[in-house]
Amino acid sequence: MKKTVFTGIGTALVTPLNENGIDYEAFGRLIDWQIAEGVNALVVCGTTGEGSTLTDEEHRAAIDFSVKRVAGRVPVIAGTGSNDTAYAIELTKHACECGVDGVLVVTPYYNKATQKGLIEMFKAIADASTAPVILYNVPSRTGCNIEPKTVSVLADHPNIVAIKEASGNISQIAETIHLAGDRIDVYSGNDDQIVPILALGGKGCISVLSNPLPKKSVEICDRFFSGDVAGSAKLQLELLPLINALFCEVNPIPVKSAMAAMGFCDEYLRSPLTVMEPEHREVLFAEMRKQGIDIK
Repeated sequence: MKKTVFTGIGTALVTPLNENGIDYEAFGRLIDWQIAEGVNALVVCGTTGEGSTLTDEEHRAAIDFSVKRVAGRVPVIAGTGSNDTAYAIELTKHACECGVDGVLVVTPYYNKATQKGLIEMFKAIADASTAPVILYNVPSRTGCNIEPKTVSVLADHPNIVAIKEASGNISQIAETIHLAGDRIDVYSGNDDQIVPILALGGKGCISVLSNPLPKKSVEICDRFFSGDVAGSAKLQLELLPLINALFCEVNPIPVKSAMAAMGFCDEYLRSPLTVMEPEHREVLFAEMRKQGIDIK
């Protein structure tokens, strides 16, 4: 079996932004707090980190800053995917030069690809990377699904070590683990499916929930791995209303509101994203308070 990048919760970290660009002071405080709260890894410049609207310069700088700030305390995984294979390779090489512990590579969006095209793209990126590659399957956003048989083919590549599964299709995920689970790790990409995917043999979750609630998110996995499956499931279900509130609008709109309310960043999103609707914000904040989260 290949080396596991992390086990447990990897926070899909928001990127603190303002009208001048990335707020690195806020970014550093957020990174330090997440590590102090016990998360097992940090994922930067992904969907939740608004990687799609960061400039190339910002994207590269954010990866470099994150690696330096973390300083080896937990694994750092950088989002380096693109619908342009050549650009994904360039960004992946940069992330590797920065010293990341892994790269997260999404399926191509808009132009999409056949399964053959996906195999060729992911292999080309993995060939160019000196860091382990985590595939990212999120067809609701990209319109492109990695089929289980394709994952099985890609799992033979020595540098493709895991997949973040955000398809929401438990049957497909089970088939993927059946075909390739001895050669590739599987992480949940949906916070409402952490325990089901762990039960199938998953290694953890790349989580949005753990932005505002890191300790309890980690506890879901810790309970499961310690043998308290019932306790893990109970906590998963207890947190479901907050998870639903965090996804009542397009991610990362709600989680940006949550982190701003906690004082970690401005409630600033880049177009075409807009700030959260007031009625949804009220529901989100109510669920946060139920979990003991201090809203400033």
